[in-house]
Amino acid sequence: MKQPIKQGFSKSTLATAVAAVSAGTLLSVPQLASAQESLIEEVIVTATARAQNAQDIPYNISAVSGEDLEEQNITDATELLRSVSGVAVLDRGYRNSGMANNMIIRGLNVDNGANGDVGLSAVSPVSTYVDSTPIFANFILKDVERVEVLRGPQGTLYGSGAMGGTVRYIMNKPDTEETMVKASTSLSQTDGSGGTNYSADVILNLPLGDKAAFRFSGGTIDNAGVIDYVNLYELADGKPVVKADDGSCVSVKSPSLSAEEVAFNGSCYTSKEDADTVEIMHARAALRVDMTDNISATASYQMQSDEIGARRAVTLGGNLLGETYGDHENGSTMLEPSEREVDLFSLEVEADLGFATLTSTTSQYEHTGNGWRDNTSIWVTDRGGYSNWFDDLYTGMPRPVAHVDAGYSEKALVQELRLVSNTEGDIDWVAGAYYMDQERETYNLSYLLGLDEYGQACAEIGAACAADGQWWVGLPLQETDFDYVREETFEDVAVYGELTYHVTDSFHLTGGMRWFSNTLTNNTALGFPLIEGDSVAFEKYPGQEEDDVQFKVNASWDINERLMAYATYSEGFRRGGSNAVPCSGFFVELNCEAASTFNKDTAQNYEVGVKGDTDRARYSANIFYVDWQDPQLNTATYWWAFFMAQNGESAATSGLELEAEFALTENLTLQTGYTYTKAELTADLIGPQAGNLIAEDGHKLPGIPENVLTVALSHRYFVTDGMELASRIGGYYQSETINSVQDTSIQDEHDAFSLWNASASLLTDSWVVSLYAKNLLNNEGVTGSFPSAYMSTDTGVFENYYGNNQRQYITTPRTIGLSASYTF
Repeated sequence: MKQPIKQGFSKSTLATAVAAVSAGTLLSVPQLASAQESLIEEVIVTATARAQNAQDIPYNISAVSGEDLEEQNITDATELLRSVSGVAVLDRGYRNSGMANNMIIRGLNVDNGANGDVGLSAVSPVSTYVDSTPIFANFILKDVERVEVLRGPQGTLYGSGAMGGTVRYIMNKPDTEETMVKASTSLSQTDGSGGTNYSADVILNLPLGDKAAFRFSGGTIDNAGVIDYVNLYELADGKPVVKADDGSCVSVKSPSLSAEEVAFNGSCYTSKEDADTVEIMHARAALRVDMTDNISATASYQMQSDEIGARRAVTLGGNLLGETYGDHENGSTMLEPSEREVDLFSLEVEADLGFATLTSTTSQYEHTGNGWRDNTSIWVTDRGGYSNWFDDLYTGMPRPVAHVDAGYSEKALVQELRLVSNTEGDIDWVAGAYYMDQERETYNLSYLLGLDEYGQACAEIGAACAADGQWWVGLPLQETDFDYVREETFEDVAVYGELTYHVTDSFHLTGGMRWFSNTLTNNTALGFPLIEGDSVAFEKYPGQEEDDVQFKVNASWDINERLMAYATYSEGFRRGGSNAVPCSGFFVELNCEAASTFNKDTAQNYEVGVKGDTDRARYSANIFYVDWQDPQLNTATYWWAFFMAQNGESAATSGLELEAEFALTENLTLQTGYTYTKAELTADLIGPQAGNLIAEDGHKLPGIPENVLTVALSHRYFVTDGMELASRIGGYYQSETINSVQDTSIQDEHDAFSLWNASASLLTDSWVVSLYAKNLLNNEGVTGSFPSAYMSTDTGVFENYYGNNQRQYITTPRTIGLSASYTF
């Protein structure tokens, strides 16, 4: 059989044998001989801290190679995870990609599909790693060796946040044996866009003698937008203009305007097509030095900078003018851009001690970002009670706008020491120690643009003005109606270990544990600094200290050389935290002590499964049940809707996971996966402050499709001895989901959808040219929303407000492109 042409590292059977022996894996000579004849290439992963064939790991793990990512033109984690069975993704586009982790594994999610605009109090139930660094940064997938997806709680090896699972991004390392330069570019066009998407990047690997090597990758992505903002306020001096009596559009600060025009006239509107542009710069540099035959060190630096023009979300319905929004149109009255920067430095030192390998990983990162959002619809929509913020405080404002600057900053120092046994025998073991020192800041600043000029005009007009008598009228305003800044420190210390006892050649027992102790502090400034010169002081809120031990037990039985059965009990946890709930002052909250902190939540996972392979197939099947105790829900306080998290009592998920790969012929491969997940509360969800019922026992959990199906058909055709044609078609299907566990105005239902991608690539040893299509049938999949009952066009007294912030996050429309790369 001819071997496929590969643009990069290709693992040989001999190399696999050497790696397996040096890592202490259990591969036997007969298995290697069989692999040599097999049409299915084995996948080597390091999820257990040692190199192993994924089929030998007794729990559900999937891996996608960097070569597969390149062939499918995948650079985005959302698209990647849709190719992995059993992972649900809340696709909010690039605008929110760095703010909130959007992955759901095994149904562990309580948060609504609208989250992502602010830094959440509770961290994600899925942990993500870049090499050995725990960080959620959603880097562009370039120069990646492979991505590993571990399903189910991984608390012993991966600590806090690995409750639903862990996603590991393993980057390519410097190679001391090969000088290589690779340049790539792509052009594509997305349905509904008037522009072109463009990307370019380069990869350099440079040996520095026999003992050192340098590797660099970097590039840019410049995508045209697809969403049209069709009724934006026209701005001058940063505020909505006034439509003067003569029909002209004048700055609200203009002395030519009368007080009556400022107090009663509406604004002028404009629009912006293809607003959700994407500009990303990314780079990574790594230096490897083999200091001795047994000690090596790799230092790396990775960065990314994003600038996003607006939100990839559409508005349904219409506005007060009776105009209906069309395809790819958004009804916000203010643009909603975002930006972020992330820098990650790590130093990994590995020493072969003979009996074991010692690895020290030191990491430091900083991740900052912010995004503007239009909150006006929330403020002006008439839902009764105190939710009518504008009606109660700013009655009659003719050009209402609540523009919010929401941002985050996170930096951390992480140190991990890990010792992995090398010697062959009846026992394999891993032991380690972990330390993290983290600082987080989250802020949310709301501005009422133009309110100062409106108040001054009302003071001049008097009783004829709708706002006459309001306490703020006539005062100099800085127009900040809400100021929220939360500063947290988090320190985590842990020791962990796993031990595998090979009872016989075919029966193996594994036990693991992790002891952790963490401390969190919270200083928050929140207030209402509307008047010019006002400021909000920081206040110390109750902190949180927790310690516990997590366990794992696994048994596996090699029924024969190609079939394994296993059973696993594993635990996962997510750290608790502190809420900024005022107990005094103007913003005092009902029963504030009951919501001052939230505790860790834990998951106990029970799983049984089988894994096997033949010369033409590889497969795995398992059933699981996860008992989720004290699930954390990101929500808001009872009276003033300040950000907070709370614990529920319990929830549970259960399901079936199937994956298989078939070599239908020497050149035709079929990959398929199916996951069924049932996820629901197993006790009533009660509000901690008022004891109110949020959701009943048995309520379905949000964002989780019961059925997920993936399928891919790949074909390789050898045009000549030096040229190959590789083609692929892949599909993803998910059943319907709900938006929230709360039966309130945020509730919504999202229809089932499917996405189909196709590509054809012509490859030689030096160059690759690919034609590809993503979302080939142009289906519009929705995974999260702000429904019309929550954010809508005004139904109160603000007849001059023509916006509508109701929105649905949609998948990227059909994109057709051409990519090319050349390796020197």
